[in-house]
Amino acid sequence: MQGRVADRVAVVFGAARGIGAAVAARLAEEGAIVWIADGRPEGQATAERIGGRFLSCDVSKEQDVQQVVNAIVAEHGRLEICIQNAGIFPETMLDEISVAEWDQVLAVNLRGSFLAIRAAFAPMKQRNYGRIVLTSSITGPRVVPPGHAHYAASKAGLLGLIRAAALEGAPFGITVNGVEPGNVLTEGMRAERSAAYVEGMARSIPLKRLADPAELAHSYLFLASDEAAYITGTSIVVDGGQTLPEGKV
Repeated sequence: MQGRVADRVAVVFGAARGIGAAVAARLAEEGAIVWIADGRPEGQATAERIGGRFLSCDVSKEQDVQQVVNAIVAEHGRLEICIQNAGIFPETMLDEISVAEWDQVLAVNLRGSFLAIRAAFAPMKQRNYGRIVLTSSITGPRVVPPGHAHYAASKAGLLGLIRAAALEGAPFGITVNGVEPGNVLTEGMRAERSAAYVEGMARSIPLKRLADPAELAHSYLFLASDEAAYITGTSIVVDGGQTLPEGKV
């Protein structure tokens, strides 16, 4: 099927690379007008590659997020799809997490999602239509390894935010959902985790491999399309069966 989001104006926060870049590319393939909002300058090259536009943005900052939405609405008069994928995942044991690090993780992962939703609500309400998708994780809502207390708290918090936003958006034709990825072989994963870590994780997944970002993008496209018009306030787990075993397999 082609053109599932044809002519829809979309913004993807955190799309310079990884899952976000794959989602942005998939939306563009299906006809969306895609804007990439990211703090990394390589977002410009990603936007050019998919035929989209780029805006620099720190998703944890209210002014940055609002300026992105304002710029898109000024250009097109509308915003119909909002994907909030920006996130950070430092690995620090709980008793070693500084208050500054805790605040940073929640500012990007949780506050950033709140800011994106709040900014997107206004233009979506005006048109009685909107699709909002947040990147949560299986880490937090379902499982957690040592060293990820702040990340787990932020991602678990997203599920409550999704439900609350879905309830408030429903009278205006706005759906709000999430995707809970398992381990994905992104640039960040390669840079911040050792090869031994990645290999060990792959062995624990029933499908015996980490996901490719492009495989995650299909779930975002579905939730952003009219095919998911009657789905709101929930999340889709895309983890290769990672959360199924009672123990290592």
